[in-house]
Amino acid sequence: MLRTLAARSDAFALATPFRISRGVKAVADVVTVSVSAGGVTGRGEGVPYPRYGESIEGALAEIEAVRGAIEAGISREELLAAMPAGAARNAVDCALWDLEAKLAGRSVTELLGLPPLGPTPTAMTVSLDTPDAMAVAAQALAEVPLIKIKVDRSDPEAQIRRVREMAPAPRVIVDPNESWTIAEIERLQPMLVDLRIDLLEQPLPAGEDDALEGFNPLIPIAADESAHIADDAAALASKYQVINIKLDKTGGLTGALALADAAAAAGLGVMTGSMISTSLSIAPALVIAARSSFVDLDGPLWLAEDRPGGVLGERGVLSPPAPGFWGAP
Repeated sequence: MLRTLAARSDAFALATPFRISRGVKAVADVVTVSVSAGGVTGRGEGVPYPRYGESIEGALAEIEAVRGAIEAGISREELLAAMPAGAARNAVDCALWDLEAKLAGRSVTELLGLPPLGPTPTAMTVSLDTPDAMAVAAQALAEVPLIKIKVDRSDPEAQIRRVREMAPAPRVIVDPNESWTIAEIERLQPMLVDLRIDLLEQPLPAGEDDALEGFNPLIPIAADESAHIADDAAALASKYQVINIKLDKTGGLTGALALADAAAAAGLGVMTGSMISTSLSIAPALVIAARSSFVDLDGPLWLAEDRPGGVLGERGVLSPPAPGFWGAP
């Protein structure tokens, strides 16, 4: 079946700045892909990430390079060989999943033999700031199920302690975004246990995580920037206990499902994450979230305005998007 492809860049302003150890974000720049056939249109979104050498312009060029194959009817499996893993392929792959579901008159979960998506607890992020400012932000999250704390090397203990003082009940993920050293990981282990931290996410730079080989942490450590595709899982199993699956890294839902399977085979737990994005990125990630121990999909909740019909968030729980938004007729 012949198709029509459209790809463009979109920008969504954030309601408040989002700070991590690598910088501050005020706008979510995304690539939106539409693939139409048989009177219906499938949509997908990718968020090019400079950390991985990606840009909006580069992602659009990647998509344009395979326009002919996409419009001629390339399958999702063939797409894995035609495009590298990353945000561009994510946008196309998820558009093809959406198109397939709408042409079949069945949801993506039905096509996969899975139960319908339901309410999903997600981490609510306390972005990097002074410890006192982070405490103020945490106070508003005291009753959510899960918090993620963005920290750096400046004073992580104070940052974490102040958040925990204001939010003693939720489960907590601490995310240094590659900013720590192995000495800091070792030194801070007792504090992480004392403050009941549930997960430490990518503390070391991805290129330096061999230092975790054989290290026995007191709380699980998750690979984020170190984990991209299914082929990564086996080598990471001796360094990490959990893999953070992001569709922008795996290059779509197809790759994410493969990575989830590979993580399980390697004895690794699964976390689902996302970039700061709209609900069009989050809807397909909910499929992976259903098999994850930790979910971090609050990206759209940072936006001043999301795409119409997207997910809704209340007290740290996401409701699936409206019917027809993505992945269902």
